[in-house]
Amino acid sequence: MAFPPLAVHRTGLVSSVGLSAEASCAALRAKLTNPHETRFADNAGNWIVGHEVPLGAPWRGLTRLAHLAARAIGDCLRDTPRAAWSRLPVLLCVAEPERPGRPPDLDTHLLEAVQDLLGMKFAEASAVVAHGRVGAAIALAHASRLLADPACPEVLVVAADSLLTAPAMRHFNEADRLLTAYNSNGFMPGEGGAAVLLRAPGPQAELRCTGVGFGVERAAIDSGEPLRADGLTRAITDALAAAGCDMHDLDFRITDISGEQYYFKEAALALSRTLRRRKADFDLWHPAESLGETGSAAGIATLVVADAACRKRYAPGPNVIAQFTGDRGQRAAAVLRFAGAP
Repeated sequence: MAFPPLAVHRTGLVSSVGLSAEASCAALRAKLTNPHETRFADNAGNWIVGHEVPLGAPWRGLTRLAHLAARAIGDCLRDTPRAAWSRLPVLLCVAEPERPGRPPDLDTHLLEAVQDLLGMKFAEASAVVAHGRVGAAIALAHASRLLADPACPEVLVVAADSLLTAPAMRHFNEADRLLTAYNSNGFMPGEGGAAVLLRAPGPQAELRCTGVGFGVERAAIDSGEPLRADGLTRAITDALAAAGCDMHDLDFRITDISGEQYYFKEAALALSRTLRRRKADFDLWHPAESLGETGSAAGIATLVVADAACRKRYAPGPNVIAQFTGDRGQRAAAVLRFAGAP
């Protein structure tokens, strides 16, 4: 199905390695990381290591997420006149309802809390996208529909999430999904805020999303079913069809996966089922190696990192496929192209 393209105009990223997109992406490019011992212990009594954002105050719960989102918005809209902010619809990506550690009133109160911090109200068309890491692709599809209205020239997509909460750490520790001294098949929990300002493509060099696809993986990580990567393969196939290209036309992959073997195996299987022509190199970038597992913020962070890599010309090429995964089997992919570069 045809997908009206959209372009990334500005980005914002607040992470454990930087309080702006510029600082965070520079740290990622240099392979820097900044994990610290948390206040939580694993099954052996050792402190769990995580990626905490140095916000300057010990905010917790909804308040902390609001500050992460507000700082990402401030970074993204730093060149936009303050008076224009209220005309922007915001799509706020948050953790999926079943995610342990998610504040119970997230959907109804986070956007209001962010607006209170910023001292303004966003446009009426604003909405909450509660689909975790896959929320980034859902927000792209939603933003494309909003931008079809001439009265809506720009859409702000924001995400904020934290796995550094007692319920989340307890759940993932008991499920043996955290990276510890006794478990190498796990992830480091983290947190972050990310934002992208989207608009219709213009004549200038910019990162464009030309296709989005979705799928469902029945063999989810905790299902015990044999994994064939059916869901991710479907998502990639549909995204490629919408963008009018093939897998071998792309230059590198970027994903939200954060260290678990299941997701790397799935990415490899999906590649083997979608790549029809041999490529000597086809890198898989995963920003979580520096940021940790940042939940719903991970999806938008992949767009921010891809945009910076293309603009500063350290990406392997201008054509990218972003892959998004959810623990309950949700899968999505987006074809990105940095167009307009000389």
